[in-house]
Amino acid sequence: MTTPDPLHRALHDPGPRLLPFEVARLLRALDAPPRLAAHLRLVHDVAYELVEWLAQRYPALRLDREAVLFGAATHDVGKAVHVRELSGPGSAPELARFAATHATWTLPDIGLDDLLVSVADKIWKNKRVPELEDLVVRRLAEVSGRAVWEEFLNLDDALTAVGEGAQERLAFQAAHPV
Repeated sequence: MTTPDPLHRALHDPGPRLLPFEVARLLRALDAPPRLAAHLRLVHDVAYELVEWLAQRYPALRLDREAVLFGAATHDVGKAVHVRELSGPGSAPELARFAATHATWTLPDIGLDDLLVSVADKIWKNKRVPELEDLVVRRLAEVSGRAVWEEFLNLDDALTAVGEGAQERLAFQAAHPV
């Protein structure tokens, strides 16, 4: 019996939710680094947790759940072509909308879907970015009609809970080679 190759392991090892089939197929076609596949699984998994929390708490929220999950699963896909960017900033071609927007969340008319991919890309390792979170909080307050401070507390609790799994996620990513 042969041992699965490192990319196969990154895509299928127990742990975070599996990537959508079409994303896994793309990563195989690009011969993506295993660490990238692991990272995309982790951010996708966290995005799933966030959209589930939002769906339960904000049923009137207009959110393209599938776009957020696909965006989280592909946000760094350009790094499969530009491997040196795995440890630095991205400049990859636009393989997906979220590849461009997840790092430019300060643009004036950025959508909530894009903001959520950006949050997932930070909170998977328990990195908190107040300016980014404030943008999400304002959107939630608009939908709920509640005070911004109240929505801040709700989101803060949710992100704190997600962030508690950061050490396990970092270990999962580190277990896969660049």
